[in-house]
Amino acid sequence: MLKIEHIGIAVKNLTQSNQLFEKLLGKAPYKMEEVLSEHVNTSFFQMADSKIELLEATAEDSAIAKFIAKKGEGMHHIAFEVEDIEAEMKRLASEGFRLLNEKPKRGADNKWVCFIHPKTANGILVELCQSIKHED
Repeated sequence: MLKIEHIGIAVKNLTQSNQLFEKLLGKAPYKMEEVLSEHVNTSFFQMADSKIELLEATAEDSAIAKFIAKKGEGMHHIAFEVEDIEAEMKRLASEGFRLLNEKPKRGADNKWVCFIHPKTANGILVELCQSIKHED
């Protein structure tokens, strides 16, 4: 793993949360996008080499909506940047981690992503991220 790529925070209202984080961090998000496959709207704030991702549910049955209903707003996941997501997935599976997807899928911010089940990572949802290059 190369570095912490971002910390994901589940929010009820992205507009209000963007305003809050703009005041907190002294800058606006550099990117906002909808991720249809995950039923979320996201915004990203750059913090040196790491990022903060705010996630707002766009469907009542989405993972973010369920998370907020159960735990309230707050830290949802931590993402690590990797060079070779498929090799890292294979390595982690061989170490006993339960992967939530068998193959990398397209995520926000031009990344291939895979999630590790929190029950196998001390209750933390872990995301692996690899930048999508043009040849991918």
